[in-house]
Amino acid sequence: MARVRVGLSLLTLVPGISGGSETYARGLARALAARSTAETVAFVPTLAPDAGEGLASIVVDAYRASTSTPGRLLAMGRAAVAPGPIRRPFSGLDVVHYPLTVPVPSVARTPAVVTLHDLQHHDLPRLFPRGERLFRRLAYDRAGRRADAVVVPSAFVADRATALLDIAPGRLHVIPHGVDHDRFSPGGEEQKEELLLYPARPWPHKNHGTLLEAFALLRRERPELRLVLTGAGTERFAGLDGVEARGAVPLDELVALYRRAACCVVPSRYEGFGAPPLEAMACGTPVACARSGSLPEVCGDAAVLFDPERPEAIAAAVAEALAAPEDLAGRGLARARLFTWDRSAASHEEVYASLTRAASLTG
Repeated sequence: MARVRVGLSLLTLVPGISGGSETYARGLARALAARSTAETVAFVPTLAPDAGEGLASIVVDAYRASTSTPGRLLAMGRAAVAPGPIRRPFSGLDVVHYPLTVPVPSVARTPAVVTLHDLQHHDLPRLFPRGERLFRRLAYDRAGRRADAVVVPSAFVADRATALLDIAPGRLHVIPHGVDHDRFSPGGEEQKEELLLYPARPWPHKNHGTLLEAFALLRRERPELRLVLTGAGTERFAGLDGVEARGAVPLDELVALYRRAACCVVPSRYEGFGAPPLEAMACGTPVACARSGSLPEVCGDAAVLFDPERPEAIAAAVAEALAAPEDLAGRGLARARLFTWDRSAASHEEVYASLTRAASLTG
């Protein structure tokens, strides 16, 4: 049987802006390239010609990629109104997959897979400007409803997609993200320090304000503790007592921080998946994280969970994690080993193959 011909559309990827969805898209592409089971081609924007991560790649010059929000919206709008030049390189495929949700370009008569990362704009609408809520409802919701198959990173998102978008469970495929274990692993050279780590851009749902209140409570009992914040935009917290706001850091520096941290604390109010807890676990670092969204599902019994709206609950959970580091580190390492990009890619390939079989039966 001939290999399935898959197109991975990465045209809307903007390096450094797409967040966890970029990590997912690149991790999936890298694993698909290593497996070589499907015949996969990555269609990449001029802004990110390397996004295929080892896959055969085609740079689509006709798509006018931009780093600005207005420019990105304009590029997507043009692709919707006049898709012809952008669509031409996608001919001859069995399946097109849109890992970044927005189906750019739409490819007529070719089965489509869309990855729906979360439905936060429905669940926490107050955190989004009106314009962004409208865009997400038009672009994300419509993409999920129209796709032949919808990949979601957690059962939590699958349940929300059924409840909010009326997507039939039979079209939903729960495929967790992986962890790059070659990079995220325990380090022998780094010694644990009296520091807490939270790697996240300061978007409203990331809940930095409540974490800072909890940190102040912790410092009353443990004044030697430091809180390290990474992610573009965290520079705004520079100068707070005991806080190191580093902004965006290279990946190697982030790994070193995971390895040195006494605890990784994740107070996010909402996650469709949530990679940082697993990355910390893979590095042998205890984790305390919010009991919200997909995080309990992802972390299992390998993290201390807390109510993200209560600073005293966050402080108590971190104190508990600091008191039992060996037990939590061991459980975390075992938990993280369950999440690999190869396993994720294999599950994606099953979705591609099932759509191809269905198309051949109806064709």
